[in-house]
Amino acid sequence: MANPDRGLQRRDDETEIAETVATTLEPTRHKNDAADAEAITEAALRPNMSFVVPKSAESQALTMMMRTRDQLLEQRTATVNALRGHLAEFGLIAPVGLKNVERLRELIDDHPDLPELVVTMANLHFNRIDQLSEEIDTLTGRMKNHCADSPEARRLQTMPGIGPVAAMAIEAFAPDMKFFKNGRDFAAWLGLVPKQHSTGGKTRLGQTSKMGQKDIRRALIIGAMSCIAAAARRGKRCHPWLQDKLDRKPKMVAAVALANRMARQIWAMITKEQGYQPKQEVAA
Repeated sequence: MANPDRGLQRRDDETEIAETVATTLEPTRHKNDAADAEAITEAALRPNMSFVVPKSAESQALTMMMRTRDQLLEQRTATVNALRGHLAEFGLIAPVGLKNVERLRELIDDHPDLPELVVTMANLHFNRIDQLSEEIDTLTGRMKNHCADSPEARRLQTMPGIGPVAAMAIEAFAPDMKFFKNGRDFAAWLGLVPKQHSTGGKTRLGQTSKMGQKDIRRALIIGAMSCIAAAARRGKRCHPWLQDKLDRKPKMVAAVALANRMARQIWAMITKEQGYQPKQEVAA
């Protein structure tokens, strides 16, 4: 026959253990200064911990200008698309793109039978597009002036595919290159490396990780695509390394591979303080 006192004792022991565990976890489970200090101390003692370098006020200002320009570009694109959608309801069709806004103006002028309210609303969109374009051009001019005065930006622009916008993105968003051991670490920080699904000694590489700084990554991929497009316009073959990628892979895959190579070359250019050298070896 089971002893009821033993069952009660067991339940009391389990309750005491649960209370002890809860009391032990209580200080670290909640958000307070003591828990934060303990977590910071524990993280600092780990040898492979990576820390974020604080940005200077000048870098933050450049970041703000880049973000503001991107926001204005998005607003202008949204306004153009909204205008195209509204006028399409009245049978006024124009291709996609900012360059076709003038076509929409001509269509409105060619249709005097449109309701007056439609013309008024369309002019409101046109004025907003013109205002946004003027503000974007002003910021772009300031970015070009900054890149003309910055030695690092001028050095970066010696590389094909790197213009004022890409150079300023690297200067504004990238940390000190000395914190990266080599160019591959910088490319990985940008998210320009493939995902790994390796196990059992078998290497499996997937899609690009995109687990990094999106502004610089986007600028490098756009620059790589411009290099490929420029070679196609001239009717010439690209560099043998890049041409091999284009012959075997889709164009975007080749552009990402070229962007990875550009990232490693950028690391070498900044750390060695030298201009672009077409035949230089990228960092291993």
